[in-house]
Amino acid sequence: MKLFIKNMVCDRCKMMVRQELAKAGVSPETVELGEISFPRELTPQEIKTIGEVLTPLGFEMIDDRRSRLIEQIKKTIIELVHYTEEMPKVNLSVYLSQKLHYEYSHLSNLFSAIEGITLEKYFIAQKIERVKELLVYDELTLSEIAHRMGYSSVAYLSGQFKKVTGLTPSYFKSLKLSKRTSIDKVAAAPPKP
Repeated sequence: MKLFIKNMVCDRCKMMVRQELAKAGVSPETVELGEISFPRELTPQEIKTIGEVLTPLGFEMIDDRRSRLIEQIKKTIIELVHYTEEMPKVNLSVYLSQKLHYEYSHLSNLFSAIEGITLEKYFIAQKIERVKELLVYDELTLSEIAHRMGYSSVAYLSGQFKKVTGLTPSYFKSLKLSKRTSIDKVAAAPPKP
């Protein structure tokens, strides 16, 4: 049995959910970004217990089909941006359609209607957040970051970074501050003019 969970978007979230469910006596088979699998059907009481464990942690069980698809879209983009070594040489529309088995126009329209932001803007916001992370780590040059994140040039990355954050990558890096946003909060913050 699978349960879909809203706001579970990082490895720390997965670890926390696994630990808290084990404490409550409902041990999952697997815990992935946005979903928990159990080896059997759960009783209504077990489902209630899971909800009671997850809610104080800031997570929420999703039971309608549209919301599950939105979470799958977010999970797919987050995995692509934050957990792959290098962006694939394919358009976001093709990538999402192949991964989720839906026409991109359906995914895009649904995402915009529910989230109030376009899929493209959400994708860009996630990419910029990853760029911030890589800048803070200070292990790669801006050229290497641009290549890894699928930008055609450093100038294109810099322009998009400045449009979203209001800062140049160089200035951001010079601040030596971790002005980063939690992955699950990225779309909530509107881009700066």
